[in-house]
Amino acid sequence: MTAAAIRRRATGVWSTLRGPEDRGRKVRGLLELLRPYRGRVILMFLALTAATAAALAPPYLAGRAVDDGITAGNPDVLVVIAIAFVGAALINALASAAQTYLVSWVGQRALQDLRLRIFAHLQRLSIGFYSRNRAGVLISRLTNDVQALDQLVTDGIVTLFSAGLTLLGTAAILLFLDLELALITFLVFPVLLIGSVVFRIVSADAYRQTRERIALVTAYLQESLSGIRIVRAFGQEERHVSEFADLNEANREANMRTVHLNAVYFPSVEFLSAFATAAILLYGGAQVLDGQASTGVSIGVLVTFVFYLQSFFDPIQQLSQLYTTYQSGMAALDKVFELLDEEPDLTDAPDAVELETVRGEIRFEDVSFSYGGAASDRLALRDVDLVVPPGQTVALVGPTGAGKSTLAKLVARFYDPTVGRVLIDGHDLRSVTERSLRSQLGVVPQEGYLFSGTIGENIGFGRVDATPEEITAAAAAVGADQFIEALPGGYDTEVGERGGHLSAGQRQLLAFARAAIAEPRLLILDEATSNVDVQTEARIEQGLRRLLAGRTAIVIAHRLSTIRRAGRILVIEGGQIVEQGTHDELVAADGAYAALYRDWDRNVA
Repeated sequence: MTAAAIRRRATGVWSTLRGPEDRGRKVRGLLELLRPYRGRVILMFLALTAATAAALAPPYLAGRAVDDGITAGNPDVLVVIAIAFVGAALINALASAAQTYLVSWVGQRALQDLRLRIFAHLQRLSIGFYSRNRAGVLISRLTNDVQALDQLVTDGIVTLFSAGLTLLGTAAILLFLDLELALITFLVFPVLLIGSVVFRIVSADAYRQTRERIALVTAYLQESLSGIRIVRAFGQEERHVSEFADLNEANREANMRTVHLNAVYFPSVEFLSAFATAAILLYGGAQVLDGQASTGVSIGVLVTFVFYLQSFFDPIQQLSQLYTTYQSGMAALDKVFELLDEEPDLTDAPDAVELETVRGEIRFEDVSFSYGGAASDRLALRDVDLVVPPGQTVALVGPTGAGKSTLAKLVARFYDPTVGRVLIDGHDLRSVTERSLRSQLGVVPQEGYLFSGTIGENIGFGRVDATPEEITAAAAAVGADQFIEALPGGYDTEVGERGGHLSAGQRQLLAFARAAIAEPRLLILDEATSNVDVQTEARIEQGLRRLLAGRTAIVIAHRLSTIRRAGRILVIEGGQIVEQGTHDELVAADGAYAALYRDWDRNVA
């Protein structure tokens, strides 16, 4: 089955689960996970029923062997019972093998769907979501929490059904064998019920804490390993180890709380089992010794009863232990639902249209924007009116925090304006599909992020159908071909995680090539040359001019050397455009830009 088919099916599974979160919804969620495989689920339950029934036969056969074979001195009955014993064992073995395979097959497929659903959902969420949530916590949802659900789906369902059938079957057999002995056995039920209720209430919070603590451990681990170069450079290894040790200790304490609960509850169930067995031995044994076999309590019945007592309390133990798996799985499902309930900050309008090939006019109409989402919050942009003609390169300069990157993010529709409109070729970006906009947009961020793989694969990321010749041409267009061809592997060189095998300047050159191969109509360069040395900057300047030619471009830079040839320069301060014009015009005006340029020129010199 293709990934697309699995994704469509998984989307259908979870689309029915929106609404208030409650325990019934989570149970429905588990059932929905299994719905696409209901045929195999039915076969699994049939195999479980056969295995459970076969497992219940041996104690009864043993009692019959004692009374009807050994005590009665009838060897023929013993042979028949022995054959039945072997037959029951064979049925149990075959049915158990079938149910083990089916449970694993269904469980792994269902969780494969869930992982894909979560991952696909993460791809849809807006940029703002990732600024509010740590990557490590999200990774924990896909790993630790899905693993907890794995135990619930694969082990929990089998245990629940098998133990439940065994418990009901054993209770029925006990009542059939001897009513008085069965009622004595059932006297422990009220104590078990009270203990189970208390255990359930106390353990619920404990298992929720374990999910939260392991997510924090995973998040800190991910951040620390991603930033290991900074940790080593500043000699902060001991501090990181200390902080990780604190998180690890908190995780241990949360898990030990569940251990303490289990250490009290499960031995108590064992003790009740032993107590009930002792009571049955005393009461039933007294009847046998008093010669009351005529009442129905024979040696065989007593032996059968004792055997079944173990079968009676074992399912109770298993169901109690299942509750710990259930609590852990439900806590994990809570976290998964929280993630799946996250809606993108930006979605296509119901009547959104496909954006045709654009000329590239960008227009801001009285735009104000706040990251808080309300006009009363601190504004990152205030009352911006701007028209960028098609094909013009507009450079944004100004102090850190002035609003330059925010303006570029609005063009890319990573956010919508709090007030006003942003238009491309007269289309309000809220009225066009996100995919049709992004397909004509190229972004080169400050950090040239690379994925694990080869240089060629990273350049081709901008266009999946790119040929090797097109990849080579894109690299040559921005001046990246020289260093690539000097590498032993050329375009097949592995870049390492996040491009760690390459220098910062080389990573940035590949980011330019990746943008070039996508042939965007709109281009955003966000501090794209900040990690490039002066020599490299000079080498790619010609490539950049080719890249920008004929395209509308927004260029953000602190290095004013990269923007002097821009068609227009905007000086942004405090979220407002305070100056605009060409380099020569702004220098002649001797305003804010001229002061920035003099400071930059002095520092370069």
